[in-house]
Amino acid sequence: MPAKSKAQQMAAGAALAAKRGEIPKSELKGASRSMLDSMTEKQLEEFAATKRKGRPEHAAKS
Repeated sequence: MPAKSKAQQMAAGAALAAKRGEIPKSELKGASRSMLDSMTEKQLEEFAATKRKGRPEHAAKS
């Protein structure tokens, strides 16, 4: 499942880095913190690997 926006893709990248131990979990805020707890490393990789070209800055809330 690809990320729907640049912000979502970046949050997934931050959560993935924390899950791998590259950055401390205490540095995460907002969406990246909830993604860390609720998603597997494989799911985070899929979101973080999404190409940013053509994606909106923020996804529209529905």
